Amino acid sequence: MTAVPSRLSAVLDRVAPAPLAVKVPAITAMFWVIKVLGTGTGEAASDFLAGRDQVLAAGVGLLGLVLGLGVQFRARRYVPWAYWLAVSMVAVFGTMAADAVHVVLGVPYPVTSVGYALAVAAVFGVWYRCEGTLDIHGITTRRRETFYWAAVLVTFALGTAVGDLSAFTLGLGFLSSALGYAALMAVPAAAAWLRVSPVLTFWTAYVLTRPLGASVADWIGKPADRTGLGAGDGVVTLIGAALIAALVGWVTLAGTRALPAPALDDADHAGDRVPL
Repeated sequence: MTAVPSRLSAVLDRVAPAPLAVKVPAITAMFWVIKVLGTGTGEAASDFLAGRDQVLAAGVGLLGLVLGLGVQFRARRYVPWAYWLAVSMVAVFGTMAADAVHVVLGVPYPVTSVGYALAVAAVFGVWYRCEGTLDIHGITTRRRETFYWAAVLVTFALGTAVGDLSAFTLGLGFLSSALGYAALMAVPAAAAWLRVSPVLTFWTAYVLTRPLGASVADWIGKPADRTGLGAGDGVVTLIGAALIAALVGWVTLAGTRALPAPALDDADHAGDRVPL
């Protein structure tokens, strides 16, 4: 089971240096603000491009994904702009991947939602089987970094599918969906306050931010006949990108740190210290 991640890590090691330190930002309120903005902007950008030309959109999305992850993997430490560029590109591509399965192949949203949920479970299962932890404090090796970004990609696709499921299949519309996901965010927040497994609460919140951000972006950007305000996907993309750039610039100047490495030399059992 470890063969594929090990081979992929070996390939990456030949084109990019191995990490020297944890390459994930500290999990603060600002982290979640930028994450939600990134999910919404990725949704709007994907829809804007797909509305012009689906083939071109797929090419741009794939190129952006390769570029964003390439820059992130080449960095040896946490670099705010590189990390958030990768997240933004994954957001665009993850949206396209989820939408393509439904729009191009005609697979219903309930099926795609279940399928991506299984994909998320599979990535986490293999990650835990190989590493003994899902703790993001331990992203200090090439293989763990590979698992981390694979998890980020499938959680974005899952969030897109679930957001569309609630808005369209369940008929809630964008605003009601956004309010519902905002309410659901209280669950991992309360669990974190009660000191329930930080790893579980982190990844639960991480998944929920995707449909939350996407629903807000769709509500603002989509026309009134689709329960939106009609601002346009292009406008939402530009405003979202500007806000992300401003906030990433601010945290860079403020010296926001990466997550500290685990106190234990063996990080395999340090999963209970992920702060939210």
